[in-house]
Amino acid sequence: MKVGLWVLIAVFLFSCSVEPEPLRYGRDACHHCKMTLMDKKFGGELVTEKGKVYKFDDVNCMMTFLDSDQVAGEAFAFKLIIDYLQPEKFIPAEEAFYLKSDEIRSPMASEVAAFATEKSMMEYKSKLNAIYLSWGELRAQFK
Repeated sequence: MKVGLWVLIAVFLFSCSVEPEPLRYGRDACHHCKMTLMDKKFGGELVTEKGKVYKFDDVNCMMTFLDSDQVAGEAFAFKLIIDYLQPEKFIPAEEAFYLKSDEIRSPMASEVAAFATEKSMMEYKSKLNAIYLSWGELRAQFK
């Protein structure tokens, strides 16, 4: 009987875990614009504290969704963005370093790429003739 109780507790704990999901390029659709995710250098994901996952093909779609009535008052366990230099790798969106340039060809024309480190962002800033945006500035750009 004790073993059964522990199994039940373990199943409950694992079924309630809130985790990000990998983006499945070529299969997943953007929650906002409904287009299929295709470019592995771009994408984002929001995971609510209740475990609901929203996937996006571009930061533009993610920002528009964050400012929508659909998630007003919603608390997020994860806000993630894809690292431009490490395709398919999530980084915390609020800690990322963003560059905006018309040389960045993103899926929904945000012209924004995210970088995991300031050093990597600075290396690409002049190559892409880009401007740096913090998380707050990025949010303001898409309001």
